[in-house]
Amino acid sequence: QGILREGLEDVKQFFKAHGSCRLPLSPSLLVKGIVPRVSARAGGWTPSSLWVPSCDPCGDDLRQDMLTLQMIRIMNKIWVQEGLDMRMVIFRCFSTGRGRGMVEMIPNAETLRKIQVEHGVTGSFKDRPLADWLQKHNPEEDEYEKAVENFIYSCAGCCVATYVLGICDRHNDNIMLKTTGHMFHIDFGRFLGHAQMFGNIKRDRAPFVFTSDMAYVINGGDKPSSRFHDFVDLCCQAYNLIRKHTHLFLNLLGLMLSCGIPELSDLEDLKYVYDALRPQDSDADATTYFTRLIESSLGSVATKLNFFIHNLAQMKFTGSDARPSLSFAPRTHTLKTSGRIRDVFLCRHERVCNPSKGYTYVIKVQRESPGEVTFVQRTFEEFQELHNKLRLLFPSSLLPSFPSRFIIGRSRGEAVAERRKEELNGYIWHLIHAAPEVAECDLIYTFFHPLPRDEKAAGTNPTPKAADATWARPLGKVGGEVKLSISYKNNKLFIMVMHIRGLPPLQDGNDPDPYVKTYLLPDPQKTTKRKTKVARKTCNPTYNEMLVYDGIPRGDLQQRELRLSVLSEEGFWENILLGEVGIRLRDLDLAQEKMGWFALGSRGHGTL
Repeated sequence: QGILREGLEDVKQFFKAHGSCRLPLSPSLLVKGIVPRVSARAGGWTPSSLWVPSCDPCGDDLRQDMLTLQMIRIMNKIWVQEGLDMRMVIFRCFSTGRGRGMVEMIPNAETLRKIQVEHGVTGSFKDRPLADWLQKHNPEEDEYEKAVENFIYSCAGCCVATYVLGICDRHNDNIMLKTTGHMFHIDFGRFLGHAQMFGNIKRDRAPFVFTSDMAYVINGGDKPSSRFHDFVDLCCQAYNLIRKHTHLFLNLLGLMLSCGIPELSDLEDLKYVYDALRPQDSDADATTYFTRLIESSLGSVATKLNFFIHNLAQMKFTGSDARPSLSFAPRTHTLKTSGRIRDVFLCRHERVCNPSKGYTYVIKVQRESPGEVTFVQRTFEEFQELHNKLRLLFPSSLLPSFPSRFIIGRSRGEAVAERRKEELNGYIWHLIHAAPEVAECDLIYTFFHPLPRDEKAAGTNPTPKAADATWARPLGKVGGEVKLSISYKNNKLFIMVMHIRGLPPLQDGNDPDPYVKTYLLPDPQKTTKRKTKVARKTCNPTYNEMLVYDGIPRGDLQQRELRLSVLSEEGFWENILLGEVGIRLRDLDLAQEKMGWFALGSRGHGTL
């Protein structure tokens, strides 16, 4: 901060002497001065508000950032020209000398680390922080859905761009999220696969950063949904569009070999991009390849561990005097602004399915003002966050004991919710009758202040919905759809099994372990069996696997039928049939690729 203030003062003196100058980030703008107080604190960038970096000789080489951002800008241009807007946030960057330069600041954005640590130092291991943060800044349903849509597109674009360019040293302090849902990366000090090392171990172990909290936003909960299919399709489509321009990127980067950028100095660096783009692959093979990369990144524990270590390091070196706040509340409320609370009572619990299945508790809050009664809805996890934040401020002796999180039996069952209701009622009664420093603290008044979701639900008393019929649907009946891409070339029939959506749960209520099996009928000897891998515990699996039938003359296609079955793997027991479809190949014009969703059901012919 001291160096920043000195730098701002130097710039202020420059304007006193010279009057004005062109802005290097955007030469069409004429700058007449700066406002140091605003510049030092603002998260936004404007022509009259500049961030002036220090002249620290250890600063980053911004030429590399400029080059990386230019490559991403070209990728985005290719996508837009092909009708694919990935909602990318590409900021401006300008190098003014060795270890110095200017970077455009993006307003209304926060690093993933700051978002995650709102849920504690272990927030990087939790699934809800990003979704809760977006919900906090987009309380209306249509606003939140738009933010999720922006997140899906921009996250897909970031995955493709960072993989192709081999951008490394990815941690939660150089990935940012806007309140509008747009995700973007900053700080490109490592690229083309030059990963930071811990001894002989690469710090970046996953192909790119795609974690379970990002998947949680996309899926709308902790289980895969059809929106995840859209995300995978976007990634693969964006990847294949960039692959068509492999030589453009190789030529542009090749022109920069002599510029003295350490990580772009020889042909091996160009080979990284060539290998990442796989120009020798067909689009179908590349789709399968990138789908496996998504699965590998999502399953990487190393990424979350890296985030966690970074959280610890930032706590050690930066520290903070900030008072703890509640991650689900957009602003802080106090006794003075809200009015003194006279009584609270937990009325009932209600079952919810969005963003994930569980229970919410309805609390009646009565204040001293005559007739002022409000109702707020809070989840058990939000009660728990309140208690954890209170423990940071007060000794345990001043706080009531909190109900145990762990209960034997199903944690989302009706009986558990009823038991927790009684325990939480006692907890909040003791809170508002605690010592004044506790009962009147901002955390408690913020917790009991209505959120936009409470105001929206005011006056409603939703009745429980009837159980979904699919839970009791007999096996083999119509249930779910499978997305296929079918093509024929050089006496080969290609069946790309892409996604399945809406599979029914098993009779015991658990999600199936689905896989796809195909036969090309007639096949009395069962020689045409092909299978995909098994997806675990999901009703909406993604495969993107190619099943190939070789040596099939075009004339034979007219007599053939593709029989596709979806089964759940059951270990030692007989696998369970979830649905199947028969597709007469004579009904398809295979002169060109056919792609679409086919309904799964009992034995019969499939409709596209």
